[in-house]
Amino acid sequence: GGTTLYFRRDVGELFLGAWRLLQGRLDRAARLLLLLIVATLPAVVAGFLVKMLWGTNFRNVEVVAWTTLGFGLLLWLADRMGLTVRRVDHLRWRDALVLGLFQVLALVPGTSRSGITMTAGRFIGMERPDAARFSMLMSIPTILGAGVLAGLELHERGSAALTVDAVLAAVFAFVAALIAIALLMAWLRRAGFMPFVVYRVVLGAGLLWLVYGAGLTL
Repeated sequence: GGTTLYFRRDVGELFLGAWRLLQGRLDRAARLLLLLIVATLPAVVAGFLVKMLWGTNFRNVEVVAWTTLGFGLLLWLADRMGLTVRRVDHLRWRDALVLGLFQVLALVPGTSRSGITMTAGRFIGMERPDAARFSMLMSIPTILGAGVLAGLELHERGSAALTVDAVLAAVFAFVAALIAIALLMAWLRRAGFMPFVVYRVVLGAGLLWLVYGAGLTL
């Protein structure tokens, strides 16, 4: 998608890293691939366990409201306290594991996958653009997996109209994602995460008002 295109150099480096590993070499590209694998595995395992034990029907407005607000404040704390001295090349294996464990929290409704992994990146002292960059790279396996499953589902249904609609939706989503990522990276080179913190706090507070003030129970 848009993530893959925007970070095409990194994606190319990941393919190069796979080739290097097949050759038994551990250079910069191979190390980046291994770091990404380490960071991805916890969410894969946790996601499988959650689906097996609880299924997918555990979302409710109250949980979404609290997680939206809470993780927004956590992002503010991480961005305020975290140093800005580390790049992706400085990541160690335990750092990748920490990022992966934070990504597991995205299984909780209302938790932004990219938001929580960027929060983790800031907590371990990553520069803002690098925290966003590695977070986006962590999303690529998820996006590819979802795309394959969606394609198989469309193929099984065999609906031409549905396929055309899906292609159009994918094109619009691709363009929107590319623009959003470009704007995000441009912003983070100059400023911090405060606009995103404000958005989550306002949204979370609004949802809490609906739950406790207006009596919304959905």
